[in-house]
Amino acid sequence: MPIKNVILNLPGFTIKKMTGFNPVVIDVSYNRKVRCMHCNNKKLRKKSSFIRQVKHESIGLRQTVLRIKAYKFYCNNCQRYFNQRFPGILKYQRVTEKLRKQVFHQHTQGVCQKDLAHDLMLGKSTVERWYQQYYLRKNQYIKQRDCPQLLGIDEHFFSKKHGYATTLCDLRKHKVFDVVKGRSANDLDNYLKELPGKGHVKVICMDLSSTYRSIARKYFPNAKIVADRFHVIRLINHFCLQTYQSIDPAMKHQRGILASLRTNPQNLTLKQLVKRDLYFKQQPAIHAIYLFKQRLHRLLMKKHRTARQCARLIPMFLAMIKQLKQTAFNQLITLGKTLYNWRDEIARMWRFTKNNSITEGFHRKMKLIQRRAYGFKNFDNYRLRVRVLCA
Repeated sequence: MPIKNVILNLPGFTIKKMTGFNPVVIDVSYNRKVRCMHCNNKKLRKKSSFIRQVKHESIGLRQTVLRIKAYKFYCNNCQRYFNQRFPGILKYQRVTEKLRKQVFHQHTQGVCQKDLAHDLMLGKSTVERWYQQYYLRKNQYIKQRDCPQLLGIDEHFFSKKHGYATTLCDLRKHKVFDVVKGRSANDLDNYLKELPGKGHVKVICMDLSSTYRSIARKYFPNAKIVADRFHVIRLINHFCLQTYQSIDPAMKHQRGILASLRTNPQNLTLKQLVKRDLYFKQQPAIHAIYLFKQRLHRLLMKKHRTARQCARLIPMFLAMIKQLKQTAFNQLITLGKTLYNWRDEIARMWRFTKNNSITEGFHRKMKLIQRRAYGFKNFDNYRLRVRVLCA
């Protein structure tokens, strides 16, 4: 294909002549074989011709108009008349699909309707209509998808009126599968009953939410539930900090000590290590709990383990849970009970390395979508936009 025809970005067209400055008028010809739109027959007879003008995507900062010579055909097979159709230009439309796509991407990136309408000599209502039509059209392609094999479930806040929403994420393809309003079993019941392909789900990753775990066990019977490593580590740090403060109430005023106890020892400076060790000499009970927490942290951070290696780690994990439940601190007893209730899901972290950080990342993008739209009052519009932009 000549380089001059690549400028059009339309298949089957050849540039014949270009005139004008803004808009640039491009005379083009269609050089592919025409078939009957009713019976797909090649034996056609030309009856008449007419000139069709359509707006095309901008070249640089200049508008473009395509001028095409089209024909009215008569099919010798089905004996019907029809006007010639062109790829990339829908029936009865005065613009190409490339221009619609350009308007969609520019409006999505933040260009307001008024500026787009002024630059492309369109109406603001036309820009809004094209924008909504593009979303609806893209949603049709992803509407009938089956549930992914690796599924991530998490919640995020939508609005004060509607409350929370649940995000279903495809962890293998790093895409949002769907967004559902609500986070309780009653809110998700009707949706999950009609969800296609839920029997194919093999792994579900979630935080330590008993509600989501009961939902996963009920509607995804063939799936293995895996706890999210970040939430498990955060839970351990939270209960340990509460225990530290119960032993030494004055710790909350020592921000440097709190920061050094929360931070990984490998990331501490020499000055912070010296200050931490001096504090441990004054509080030997906190020192013992800190060492226990570091051993538990190293155990839970192991990844890519085989089944035989996991069999060796499980007794160590259960022994540490037993030690937590036998302590004299209520916070550590509660932590031990929680870890024991989630022992199967936590142990699967050693085998399954995916986590819900993918879902959390999409939550950030979804907040940007809400901010760009100055909030959503209609959840269906929000769901439509998230499904298209994040999938």
